[in-house]
Amino acid sequence: MIIPLWVQAYLWGAVAGSGLIIGALIAFSASLPHRVVAIVMGFGSGVLISTLSFSLIEEAYIHGGFFPTVTGLIAGGLLFSTANWALSVHGARDRKRCGECNRQPSETAQAGSGLAIAVGALMDGIPESLVIGISLVGGMAIDKAILIGFFLANIPEGLSSVSGMRHAGRSTLYIFSVWGGIAFLSGIASLTGYAAFGSLPVHVTALTTALAAGGVLAMTAETMIPEAFENAPHFIGTITVIGFLTMFIITRI
Repeated sequence: MIIPLWVQAYLWGAVAGSGLIIGALIAFSASLPHRVVAIVMGFGSGVLISTLSFSLIEEAYIHGGFFPTVTGLIAGGLLFSTANWALSVHGARDRKRCGECNRQPSETAQAGSGLAIAVGALMDGIPESLVIGISLVGGMAIDKAILIGFFLANIPEGLSSVSGMRHAGRSTLYIFSVWGGIAFLSGIASLTGYAAFGSLPVHVTALTTALAAGGVLAMTAETMIPEAFENAPHFIGTITVIGFLTMFIITRI
């Protein structure tokens, strides 16, 4: 049976988002120290940077050229950083921290921080899902390297963030509602990417891909790398390189 592309777009987006739920389950099944979380986040950061370098940015450049790629990257980074700054004011700054070095605020300490963290987590995942949907435009098969990269990176994101949520005293219902909802909405965002860009010129698609890449890169720098490198074990830089190399190998296989 041939699955329609619009259904595939939703399913693949949800699959990538399910890495967050797997990370959340790991955080609930074991109380991991910061040093272990830092290692996992360092690896995940390397995976994301490699995915951006060898899949997204390269694709944007091939199909759109230099100007759309540069413009999209800068605009995506600026948009994410601006939104992240606005959410940080309301308590979402440390949403990817495990809670051992930097604690997320509790709802009692800062009213509305729970909603801000949920919105921030959703914002982190939307660019990735859009790219997955866009990769199916024109009847193309799913880009497995992009899918694997985002799925692998979502696991440490979910793990670290849920550890921080638990330290902040957030309920199990809240935690799994957030990540389950984001996994569902990741599918919707992927479907939107496929539906919205199917009839647009290729340079517009390339610009959007670069925009998403800029957002993901800014997200990595502002929310993942700080957790990976604060009070981190020795050779965390090498672990990040291993994550980068892992995705490089996958893109070449």
